[in-house]
Amino acid sequence: MTSLLPIIESGSPTGVVRPFGEVVREKSEVLVRHCLTDLQINLGKLCNQACTHCHVEAGPTKTRENMDRSTAERIVSLAASCDSLETIDLTGGAPELNPHFRMLVEELRGQGRRVIDRCNLTVLSEPKMEWLADFLKEYRVDIVASLPCYLEDNVDVQRGSGVFQRSIEALLQLNAMGYGQPDSGLRLDLVYNPNGAVLPPDQFKLQQSYQAELKHRYGIVFNNLLTITNLPVKRFAKFLSKRGELENYFRLLEDNFNPEAAKQVMCRSLLSISWDGLIFDCDFNQMLGLGVGGSDATSIWDIDSLNDFVQRPISVADHCYACTAGAGSSCGGAITRDG
Repeated sequence: MTSLLPIIESGSPTGVVRPFGEVVREKSEVLVRHCLTDLQINLGKLCNQACTHCHVEAGPTKTRENMDRSTAERIVSLAASCDSLETIDLTGGAPELNPHFRMLVEELRGQGRRVIDRCNLTVLSEPKMEWLADFLKEYRVDIVASLPCYLEDNVDVQRGSGVFQRSIEALLQLNAMGYGQPDSGLRLDLVYNPNGAVLPPDQFKLQQSYQAELKHRYGIVFNNLLTITNLPVKRFAKFLSKRGELENYFRLLEDNFNPEAAKQVMCRSLLSISWDGLIFDCDFNQMLGLGVGGSDATSIWDIDSLNDFVQRPISVADHCYACTAGAGSSCGGAITRDG
């Protein structure tokens, strides 16, 4: 089982399933970026948590892998010259722990972009982060918050002891500020990741359960639930390998390949930029070092415009089955209603 890990991380065919590139060409269509509306920026791997499903392998010790000021400023400049951009998606790690998070939000909101903060919720109660909630509200940043279950034991197993209670406290704080409340314009979405080698359940039905349970138990409200399939890379791949489930998980993903989901995957309108300024087709390819469009490493310092990557092919490997299995999966949740 462990021999499969370096194959996955190289982006080479696993040999466990039929190569994804062949399947998507035969059953769907060649993946090409048809436009650029979303820019996902990974500010670094520093995080106050170390979740078992984390494809970034983020954690409290990753202090060196953090975006510097010049890289952040270059991204702001490139975004300003790309008229098609609608949404800037700030992720990590815990993106708020980067010292340039505030500058990025201020500048990008100043450009009129929608800005998303992918928040793990517990960062709101970290020492010296008391400013964060008010800042997010002031700049009307949309929050996409991780909460893999509405039951305490399930969350703490996946994300660490005490995380659930701190997450509930953070959600109550955000609700009190208007986030998730009707007609407030302050959007609060939650994210569900399965705790193991399974596909997410139906997003709409699970959202109804989340809303009912969180409202009943804690009085918490939110806008939408996003179900995201766990990618078999980095920490989650190692987790599955130790349990002897990695090969079977790849087969599960292949068996549930959905051609309609493949036509709508997020990489067709998104670019991903890493903490050190390298450009990728998505955050998952970023973690494997698969260059944008099958090229060698391309940096923000090597280009004049983000528009250079429109109408370009997208790098794929077998981990891409996770985004096209069942109802499909993107950073915005399920892609289709049915697998």
